[in-house]
Amino acid sequence: GASISDMRRYREAELTHGRVSMLAALGFVIGEQLEDFPLFYNFDGRISGPAINHFQQVGAGFWEPLVLAIGVCESYRVAVGWATPTGNNFNTIKEDYEMGNLEFDPLGLRPSDPEEYKTMQTRELNNGRLAMLAIGGMVAQEKVNNVELFQHLARYLELELIEELDDIEA
Repeated sequence: GASISDMRRYREAELTHGRVSMLAALGFVIGEQLEDFPLFYNFDGRISGPAINHFQQVGAGFWEPLVLAIGVCESYRVAVGWATPTGNNFNTIKEDYEMGNLEFDPLGLRPSDPEEYKTMQTRELNNGRLAMLAIGGMVAQEKVNNVELFQHLARYLELELIEELDDIEA
């Protein structure tokens, strides 16, 4: 029962959240691995443990530039895709805007063939949906076990291997 305008807004939100979730899932995994290999912001090694606790460990001087960068990116996205909020145009997407297409392709990955482009869009949408579920599962897993994601996986695989070896010996 939603209008076309609402569906366009929902698709834009789905693409945006999917892209953020893909970055979050990657950052979740990589962030835990950088504890022993100090790179980027973790020069002093003070950020450690499960990724769900990293947020509280980040010191001053990180959040201000991050908020500014996000603000600039969001301002650009709004300028490209959203209608000027006057009259009945509040919270609507421009008619000529293709949802998720900010014309930003520095690596030239966008296919020129329309069919290939549609396939690529479908893959991005599905991968974004999977990433939204994945990051939710990663957070839940660490919240329940309070250990790093791959430590828990390694423990699980070790227990499975021990069980298998016991079966072979028996």
